This record gives sequence, structure tokens and C-alpha cells, in this order.
Amino acid sequence: MTDVEQPGFAADIKPLFRDKDRNAMLWKFDLWSVDDVRTNAEGIYGAVQRGTMPCDGTWPEGNSILLRRWIDGGQLP
Repeated sequence: MTDVEQPGFAADIKPLFRDKDRNAMLWKFDLWSVDDVRTNAEGIYGAVQRGTMPCDGTWPEGNSILLRRWIDGGQLP
């Protein structure tokens, strides 16, 4: 992905979520489902910003920025 391209879920966002992240959240939604992440995108972003997601540490700033770009850029598949 270049700076001008919008991030896509399959290539850019899904890989941010590890197996253990997905398993921890399956009770509420599936982090590997584009539809579930779209539906819960703002909540996920808020949890990432607060440092409550993932549960074992904070994301690097670049990951948070990428998620925000995906949300604001139309949440491409």
C-alpha cells in the first residue's frame, strides 16, 4: 500500500489482529470478519486508543493510524 492508496481490510487491517485477539473477542464479534469489524469499527478504534485492546498491550501508533485511515477511507474490503 502506498500513502495515496486507501487501506483494505484483507491486506492491511485483518493482519493487525492476531489469533489470540480474535479468540478473545469472538464472544462479541469476529475480528477477521470485514462485516463485523465495519459494524464495530469506532468501538474497536476507541478501545485501541484507550489501550484496552488488545488486552496484552498497546498497538504501535502506526497500526492505530492505519485503522483510522481504513475507517475514514470507506472501509474497503
